[in-house]
Amino acid sequence: MTQVLLSKEKLADFITFLGTERKVIAPVALGDGQFKLAEVTSLDEMSLHQIPTILPPKKYSLPQHETLLKYDISDGQRMEAVIEVEKLVLFGIPSCDLSGIQCLDQVFSTPPCDEHYLIRKKYLSLIGLECNDVCDSFSSCALQGDHLPKAGYDLFFSELNEVFFVDIQTVKGAELVEKSQLFQEMNASAAAELTELRELKIERFKTERANKAVDFPALFDQTFDSPVWEQLGARCLACGNCTNVCPTCYCFDVQDEPDFNLTTGRRIRVWDSCQNEEFAKVAGGESFRLQRSDRQRHRFHRKFSYPLARYNRLFCTGCGRCSRTCMAGIDLQETIQSLRAELEA
Repeated sequence: MTQVLLSKEKLADFITFLGTERKVIAPVALGDGQFKLAEVTSLDEMSLHQIPTILPPKKYSLPQHETLLKYDISDGQRMEAVIEVEKLVLFGIPSCDLSGIQCLDQVFSTPPCDEHYLIRKKYLSLIGLECNDVCDSFSSCALQGDHLPKAGYDLFFSELNEVFFVDIQTVKGAELVEKSQLFQEMNASAAAELTELRELKIERFKTERANKAVDFPALFDQTFDSPVWEQLGARCLACGNCTNVCPTCYCFDVQDEPDFNLTTGRRIRVWDSCQNEEFAKVAGGESFRLQRSDRQRHRFHRKFSYPLARYNRLFCTGCGRCSRTCMAGIDLQETIQSLRAELEA
């Protein structure tokens, strides 16, 4: 890995450079304290200091609606695979969302591999931007260890007083730096400033509500029959907001959409949610997660228990989106604290 610096005065030029060969996607303010990822053409359109966007970056690697193939049954059965891709650079992605992308990478690159996802991912360039403070009371990225940059990016920007510290992790990132001709060499002063920033950041993130280390496998194994799940089920509206905004939820349904002629059409995949009643129904109309409490428990286990056994990592990145968007006010950190209190009682 190599580190370089970018003067703050040259950031606008770098954004312009990125847009010469590809679309640039970055956080954009929506008003009322909300943000989204959208196409931008200049630095002025972007918001670099914000809470996580409403939808995570997964919408670009795993779109909400994606055509898998086109078919024609007018003369036999002819099917043509479709890969819908475009060259994009995602700028300003926080470390929690980079961690979410890594989770999806691991899922879809584990046999049987998902070629649609993997091909689409090759067309994405990821540029992270460090959060220097806790974004709001819903975030818990430090609890999951995702408040500091680890991996999963081509370039990662950390804002210092006069410059951006830039970590180069891939060949793709190095090519962007070299072609732009805007960066300068790393120096001892910037390195010292970055070290100080990270030390202060560790102290700042201790303000998170759920800041005590947790043995998640033990916690969720021992509270499988906890009354907390019944309490959540009584509140849950089964709207699916929590899974739609989660950066690591990847469940989908596959549907055929015929054209009006009924001989041609396309096969698509669309996001699905384990919180929907239909999700766990099997032949005969039986459901093995009929109650909302069962589905809420399943959602938490899918973040803190099952992935550790299969992928050796948590699938909650602490972004806080599920808690922000829950219409019933179900809060991830409060749930963890309630389960912990039950065991400690």
